[in-house]
Amino acid sequence: MSPLLLIWLKFAACVCVIGVAGVRLSRYGDALATLTGLSRNWIGLILVATVTSLPELVTGLSAVTVAAAPDIAVGDVLGSCVFNLAILALIDLVYREKVMYCVAASEHVLSAGFGVILLGGVALVLLLATQGQIPTIGHVSLASVAILGLYLVAMRALYKAEQRHAGSHVAARSEMTLKAALWGYGVASAVIVGAGIWLPFIGVELARIMGWSNSFVGTLLVAFATSVPELATTWGALRIGAVDMALGNLLGSNLFDVVILALDDFAYLPGAIYQQVSPIHAATAITACMMSGAVVVALAYRPVSRVWHTASWASLSLLAMYLLNAVIQYRHGL
Repeated sequence: MSPLLLIWLKFAACVCVIGVAGVRLSRYGDALATLTGLSRNWIGLILVATVTSLPELVTGLSAVTVAAAPDIAVGDVLGSCVFNLAILALIDLVYREKVMYCVAASEHVLSAGFGVILLGGVALVLLLATQGQIPTIGHVSLASVAILGLYLVAMRALYKAEQRHAGSHVAARSEMTLKAALWGYGVASAVIVGAGIWLPFIGVELARIMGWSNSFVGTLLVAFATSVPELATTWGALRIGAVDMALGNLLGSNLFDVVILALDDFAYLPGAIYQQVSPIHAATAITACMMSGAVVVALAYRPVSRVWHTASWASLSLLAMYLLNAVIQYRHGL
């Protein structure tokens, strides 16, 4: 078997493992949250979003420690943010009852808005890092500390907003016992941890064989692989009509993904990670910021019509920006 075929088979196998385990992880996480009586908004935003972001967390930490590939870690995080927002557009395409932004809860504006702030901040940090203008504490950038602080502020604000609307959305009962949910959650998490550790090594080998840059492989291929749980969970939520859970999962995953970038910086001992990676990552961060802004506008404006009976203008703009970033990364990665 040729090395080229073998590495692509490894990548496909890793995607399948993460996808299957991610679906199971989401179901068990949903069951755990449902047993507490939380709303679908909160389930999607906090618990489901956190567990479906587990591949990005493990892959990032593996990339900056064992594989010594910081570009794959940063590309994975920011590429996942862009891919998650592109999934939003796909939701609007397949959800035919009404335009998605008309039926989604207004609370999502807050999480999307915080996404704009966090991703815009990351873009600024990446641009300033090329000039060496970001102070550090030891090997950790002060920007990572600020990201963690802002994330905690966002979670508190979202919690307060959820409390004001408590009771307006109630999660369905789960037939699963707490013991079964905890056991399944642990097994699925272990599988994802193993696959996540393996994935950056596949990415580095794939970049070497194909002659691509690590930033390109991380932003498009590794980010796609680690976003498979979000894609599967979103599809499952749509099948039961849980639009708010799907939307909360994707927007919450983006917030948590930015925190993963800060955690990667803490784990990367050679220095501040923002100074060790390609500046092209700033383009992905800016794209994700613009896409999050489009979501904020759509949730506030609530468009009721579709363009040529396909999707709203907001969703089509999300797809256009995703493709534009893919072209930019591809041209840079050659």
